Amino acid sequence: MPRTESFDYVVVGAGAAGCVVARRLSEHARVLLLEAGGKDTSPLIHMPAGFTKLTGKNVNWGFKTVPQAQVNQREMHYPQGRTLGGSTSINAMIYIRGHRLDFDEWSALGCAGWSYSDVLPYFKRSENNERFVDPYHGQGGLLNVADQTQHNPLSKVFVRAAQEVGIPYNPDLNGAQQAGVSFYQVTQRNVRRESAATAFLKERSANLTVRTRALATCVLFEGSCAAGIEYASKSGQMHRAYADREVVLCGGAVNSPKLLLLSGVGPPDELLSHGIVVKHALPGVGKNFQDHMDVYLAARVSQPVSYNGQDRWDRAVRHGFQYLLYKTGPVTACVAEAGCFLKSAPEVRSPDIQIHCLPAFVIDHGRMRIKGHGITINTCNLRPRSIGSVTLRSADPSVPPAIDPNFLDDPYDLHVSMEGFRWGRRILQAPSFRPYIASELLPGSAVQSDDDIAAYIRTWSKNDYHPVGSCTMGVHEAAVVDPQLRVRGLRSLRVADASIMPRLISGNTQATSIMIGEKAADMILADS
Repeated sequence: MPRTESFDYVVVGAGAAGCVVARRLSEHARVLLLEAGGKDTSPLIHMPAGFTKLTGKNVNWGFKTVPQAQVNQREMHYPQGRTLGGSTSINAMIYIRGHRLDFDEWSALGCAGWSYSDVLPYFKRSENNERFVDPYHGQGGLLNVADQTQHNPLSKVFVRAAQEVGIPYNPDLNGAQQAGVSFYQVTQRNVRRESAATAFLKERSANLTVRTRALATCVLFEGSCAAGIEYASKSGQMHRAYADREVVLCGGAVNSPKLLLLSGVGPPDELLSHGIVVKHALPGVGKNFQDHMDVYLAARVSQPVSYNGQDRWDRAVRHGFQYLLYKTGPVTACVAEAGCFLKSAPEVRSPDIQIHCLPAFVIDHGRMRIKGHGITINTCNLRPRSIGSVTLRSADPSVPPAIDPNFLDDPYDLHVSMEGFRWGRRILQAPSFRPYIASELLPGSAVQSDDDIAAYIRTWSKNDYHPVGSCTMGVHEAAVVDPQLRVRGLRSLRVADASIMPRLISGNTQATSIMIGEKAADMILADS
């Protein structure tokens, strides 16, 4: 072990929560932040529309799910960020917090201190909102939240069409109420991506050491106390970094449970099956895994107004110069420019369907190229009941884990997905879209019956990149961390990322993961 060092805290994972935790702790103590990926130097990361090209393993783990039994045994593409900023460096930059009742539900499940009134101050602490000055938003925070510079004509039509079918306009989807249609606010600053890395790591104290290309391989223990992290550098050399106070895992809902399992913390039978010595039996590690599943419609449009074809080399050069000189044009796009929240049924407690408008053909994660101009409507069941897992395939840290969202295992999820699909189709058929829609491409107008729609969903649905829950927070026996995010039964070890969410929130998970980082830092410092 050529490098053995000591810090007050060692934080694993420079994603949405990890960047926040490292920044806040380093204001008071010596911190090492380890990131398996490289630096966020690619220009594509920082140009808003560049994320559509960030599919390679330089910045992306490139995971796949195990075959999904209820969606025709498909192995689904499962991108997760592998660079400074984590998935906040490769996502669509949408700033959505979830519904207030999501957090009140966490509190009701025994997670004291995590109700909406408890977490709102942490959302506000991070935020510098360029438009809102009200009780729901922050000003002066490190994370810039802005309106988009421009909107594609099809996105504007979507907002009108949604109102025509009964979905009210809502100027603030993160404010007093969530229901309604609007243009999304985004994490951008000066028309550049604002990732967790650019927000929280750009200006940092000498107390914070950041190491990239550092793959954590196990947590080091002294008895029941976490003492540090063993990690591999890019060259393959093994190193150890010790934490005088605490180790904080922020690898996300895939990598945090993976690291605990590799370290001998988890269900004993699973660990022993891979020849891993059981350090601490904790049956909930890797369980309670949840994610959103998308069902999309695609239609050909009769006017050349979509983003399709704008990445052709000659147009891309022109758009690049336009962006560099004027900060306008297609390069500024987050692609999912507008969206809405609605209920699948009147008795549902709060909106459980989210619909994104993408003014382009975006099929099979954008990997399927279709000629001409189009629009894609993504519909999502926000609160799925199906529960999956993350388990090891091997004791080798370089081998990806087995990721199983278990989509549509609960029949209720198919029902909500079908309702979301029908709402998406209603919007496309609204009067405002009539001058633009030439024909429905997917699934096509022939697909009308419940059986046909269900079959289409099983064939074409995709994941929405919002994994949570695999190191769930709670006070029950299956909980991995307590409400202070301490790993149950161990000392000096916490998990602070999307994996601690006991239930999936009603929306995109970036903002909530950053909030978790803010709250975790406060709890850690209070115990120091």
